[in-house]
Amino acid sequence: GGFTLQAETGDTDLNQQIEKLWAQWCKKRNCDVTGTQSLSQMLRMAVRRKKVDGGMLFVKRYTGDGLLPFKLQAMEVDELDSSTLAARHKGNRVCGGIEYTPYNKPVGYWFRQYSIDGITAAEPVYVDAKDVIFYFSKRRPSQLREMSDLTQTLARIRDANEFMVAEDTKQRVQASVALAIKRAAPQGPGRLPAAGAGNKAGNKGYTRQMFTPGMVTELHAGDEIQLINPQGQATDAATYIKLLQRLVSSGQGLSYEAVARDMSGSTYSSTRQNLIEDGMTYADEVELLVEVIDEIYESFLISAVLADKLHIPDFWAKKDIYFAHEWVKPPKPWIDPAKEATAVMTALKTGQKTFKQVAAENGADWRDQIDDIAEVLQYAQDEYGLNLG
Repeated sequence: GGFTLQAETGDTDLNQQIEKLWAQWCKKRNCDVTGTQSLSQMLRMAVRRKKVDGGMLFVKRYTGDGLLPFKLQAMEVDELDSSTLAARHKGNRVCGGIEYTPYNKPVGYWFRQYSIDGITAAEPVYVDAKDVIFYFSKRRPSQLREMSDLTQTLARIRDANEFMVAEDTKQRVQASVALAIKRAAPQGPGRLPAAGAGNKAGNKGYTRQMFTPGMVTELHAGDEIQLINPQGQATDAATYIKLLQRLVSSGQGLSYEAVARDMSGSTYSSTRQNLIEDGMTYADEVELLVEVIDEIYESFLISAVLADKLHIPDFWAKKDIYFAHEWVKPPKPWIDPAKEATAVMTALKTGQKTFKQVAAENGADWRDQIDDIAEVLQYAQDEYGLNLG
């Protein structure tokens, strides 16, 4: 759902300037080098590509147009040049299009270039690692490249697809009506000889190999129709598909309801528990994605200072202070808002949560929320003499 920036520099006015500039930069004409996607859209695409391809790369580009010189170029992992043309570079080894030190630290990326005519092979372009953000999950110490998040469940997904194709064919055959004409001794011109005759050229062949609705065919002499009818009903198919969906769900660390969008057998308590468990799985992905946005934000802030869009005299001496920020996530929808509101009120009264934490959970800036409350109360009192409590 996107992340809202909350600058924490210690200067309220500066925070507002940074947040306003960030909101403008996140538009597609300012943050994307192609000018086709906003930052939120690029991040959603990155999450999808990580699920399917295993990851995505963001290359920092500096151009002369837009709000700031700093922009992002989204690159697919397949654009890394895996050829042997750059087997070694500067004494480091290149594996899968990425240059590594002896300690497997990436120091550069080789990107494949495409020629206009599609025939000539252009030389790969080298980009320093400081200008590349590689968004992927590392699951093994020796892992160098990305691996699709769906790897452990692709076999089950394939099984479900093949089963559904076979079951669909079976149901269509059973729903079809056809007529077969059987002749004991076919005679006349154009008739095939009876079984065992001397014709060697396809006397047992049939031109129609597919079973289609309304089909009319003629059998050869001596041939009989035998139907192969595998046992099993549609209810068994539904149970089997549901089992595969559960295996796929657990393989991804998610609940069956989240993957199948099937809430028919769930209760309030079970659904809420599944949401909590799913949230723990999403938390790992959020943590990794936030690291990407953090680096993007720091490059944005440096570019804004260099372009004189933000006037911060001591920025270079106190970069860590001005880099301080938080990301506010959108609110999580709950099944029973009344119960959640009561729980939040109890947590506030007992000190288990602060107003700042509650506002962050609702996807709002706590300062803006207090300002809005004060503005509404003041307006109601001054204009209409109402006390809203």
